[in-house]
Amino acid sequence: MRMVFAGENTRSKEILMASMSRLLLVFVASAVLTVGASAQQYTLPLWPLGNPEPSTIAGPETDPTTDANRIVSGKVTIRVTNVSKPVLSVYQPDAAHNTGAAALVFPGGSYIRLAYNIEGTEVCEWLNSLGVTCLLVKYRVPEQGHYPENVEDLEDAQQAMRITRTHAAEWHIDPTRIGAIGFSAGAHLAAALSTHPDFAGKNVPPSTVDAKPNFQMLLYPGWLNGSDGKVNPTVQPTPETPPTFLVMAENDYTAHVENALVYFQALKDAKVPAELHLFTQGGHGFGLRPTDLPISRWPALAADWLKTIHILGPPGRIGRP
Repeated sequence: MRMVFAGENTRSKEILMASMSRLLLVFVASAVLTVGASAQQYTLPLWPLGNPEPSTIAGPETDPTTDANRIVSGKVTIRVTNVSKPVLSVYQPDAAHNTGAAALVFPGGSYIRLAYNIEGTEVCEWLNSLGVTCLLVKYRVPEQGHYPENVEDLEDAQQAMRITRTHAAEWHIDPTRIGAIGFSAGAHLAAALSTHPDFAGKNVPPSTVDAKPNFQMLLYPGWLNGSDGKVNPTVQPTPETPPTFLVMAENDYTAHVENALVYFQALKDAKVPAELHLFTQGGHGFGLRPTDLPISRWPALAADWLKTIHILGPPGRIGRP
């Protein structure tokens, strides 16, 4: 016979419940990854012969998410860091609904980690629902700095676009309708790619494949404003910058709304077709997850914008301001 002391049953139940909670969390996280990966059809290394620069990352890829930031808008959030082998994952829409349009997706995470489902796989699901092929870029993180101090992020972005255009026929993509969608740090990376598609890394073999996006969507971007209150000169728009869609919240105290304001003004000065959506509330890092706030309607606005620039719908001429 086993003797049970006072309070032991209560403590045992607490331990059991805690264990079950952890198991449930693991199950939910696995389910999130499984759902996000269900439509994935290809995964390719960006640098099959090895990265252009020696890796400074030690250890395997991990999820740095903590209990404090695991749940966003009622859902589990998956993040990844220690990415030393960057890859491109291809998510294709149903063949019957494939429009031929495509977009590279750059998750954010301060160039330290990648918000891989809320700003990655969930974005791919949305794009596929529009008939758009999604190219999810798992670029190298963490890195010391970002472009121009550190060029590895831009090299990964360029390589992802070149691989996509190289496989355009095979993946049923129109090479003239491939955009870049970025969130937070990923939005900065998308803007850097749009500004410097011809950047030549000293260790990257020359390529004749165009790395410039045909459009860009920048969601709560960082590092676009300079110290003088004007646009950061490293992402200064030119008349060749592609049509741009911007979304930001006034109460974004992580990236700050000035990033979107100064960048939009620079786009206007360069006569680049651009659409800016500012909302009072929304904060930072909301992705596409629905809330009661108006900012949650941005995907519908973006889908309409893609029609106005003729990425979706019938072909046509893009009007310039």
